[in-house]
Amino acid sequence: MKYQDYINMALDDNGELKVILKGEISHKADQKIGIVSIVFITRDVNKAKITLDKLNKTKNTDDYYMLYSCPMDTDLTKLAHYPSLEINKEDLI
Repeated sequence: MKYQDYINMALDDNGELKVILKGEISHKADQKIGIVSIVFITRDVNKAKITLDKLNKTKNTDDYYMLYSCPMDTDLTKLAHYPSLEINKEDLI
């Protein structure tokens, strides 16, 4: 699946909490550090789409945004997949 397919899946899952994660590489002194942050939360599908579009238009080269749809009152670690971004060692070289 392509990036937009994942985004559309999260947007189509209406009624759930929408969470936007940001993955970035931070340059500290002579090393790189991978950081994953929650940058936006809403139940409003339209706000999630608008915010994600805005973030993607103004992002730095190394930034990566992903939208997830999350059920409320659920231990997310019990799901097959929960909000996360992978930062590989190669990303930090």
